[in-house]
Amino acid sequence: MSSNPTIDSCTVETSDGIKLHTTIFKSNPYKEEEEEEEEEISKKNSWIVVLVHPYSILGGCQGLLRGVASGLARKGYKALTFDMRGVGTSKGKPSITGFQETKDVVAVCKWACQNLSVNKILLVGSSAGAPIAGSAVDQVEQIAGYVSIGYPFGLLASVLFGRHHKNILKSPKPKLFIMGTEDGFTSVKQLKNKLKSAAGRVETHLIEGIGHFGLEGPAYDSQMVIFIAEFINSL
Repeated sequence: MSSNPTIDSCTVETSDGIKLHTTIFKSNPYKEEEEEEEEEISKKNSWIVVLVHPYSILGGCQGLLRGVASGLARKGYKALTFDMRGVGTSKGKPSITGFQETKDVVAVCKWACQNLSVNKILLVGSSAGAPIAGSAVDQVEQIAGYVSIGYPFGLLASVLFGRHHKNILKSPKPKLFIMGTEDGFTSVKQLKNKLKSAAGRVETHLIEGIGHFGLEGPAYDSQMVIFIAEFINSL
């Protein structure tokens, strides 16, 4: 829809008083590349995509999701990234299991609905951000769908994030799981076994021959944007 998104920064405070550095990406209304029906523009304006970055303790930060957020804004969607507690200029300390960070996700989602004129949220989590985001899905009414990029369902990762699993699997909200077939944390078999117990609508996109960290890289940003936009259109 537009060539260069407009980007704003702000601070969001969590329920336990942690201040988070947040970035909002919006389409640039002055540089439209194609005309869209008014109804289509209105539909896009009602949505925001909130992106949750990988594991803070291993260097995860909102900058890793900038390419996806920018791509979504070019398609006409609002997108929001943020540094979870203890990352970048966000206050507080990161937690090992990510349960404190779920408060960050909830706070950002509620703030977006109150301040950005949206009433539907697609929540997207990358790597360890996927289980953290998954635990927030049913805590915010306006979250209408969930996308995971490389959910760490494997046995080793489950030591840290296993208690998050049930929260997303029991949610009735629509879910999309994107994963590379060579993911080092979760095998295709492990993914399929986990999703057998998932409630509601569940979809998967498996990308052949790609590992966990490869999928997080900028080379796949445009593909993630396509998957996410298609999923929103189906909701």
